[in-house]
Amino acid sequence: MGAVRARRCLEYLLGFYFLSHIPITLFLDLQGLLPRELYPDQVRNLLKWYSAEFKDYLMEDRPVWFMSFLFCELVFQLPFFPIAAYAFFKGTCRWIRTPAIIYSVHTMTTLIPILTSFLLDDFSKTSRFKGQGPQTLSERLTLVSIYAPYLLIPLTLLLFMLRNPYYNHEDKRKKK
Repeated sequence: MGAVRARRCLEYLLGFYFLSHIPITLFLDLQGLLPRELYPDQVRNLLKWYSAEFKDYLMEDRPVWFMSFLFCELVFQLPFFPIAAYAFFKGTCRWIRTPAIIYSVHTMTTLIPILTSFLLDDFSKTSRFKGQGPQTLSERLTLVSIYAPYLLIPLTLLLFMLRNPYYNHEDKRKKK
């Protein structure tokens, strides 16, 4: 009984993660990809404030490689979020295993260059960033901590799908 409760608890947490990711994606992440007219001034100002406050040059300048990640978020991840939220809130949806594994691996893969950029890129005034971006170790670690859940939660999801006996159960079918 304890294993079932633990599984359901993690499923609810994953359901909330996917549900909360819908407005974040729609209102913040996709601003650089979708027409500006879709967003009210308050939402555009929120992104501007965030970018300046946390020196997130990716959300401010949006390099081409980052735009490709946002395009994948729009086309592949955003449609998956409500499906995953439903599956994890409902709880008995073993069919979510393969899509969840694909999502988690894709998301973790996109976070590696993002976090590497935050930690290792040269953001000095003489670099291509012209002084935009995190300057101190503290600013870099703050940005990493903002993005880290999008690496750690998919990693948790991947391990959950691969290791939990409920989701890792193979149907035993009789061979004729």
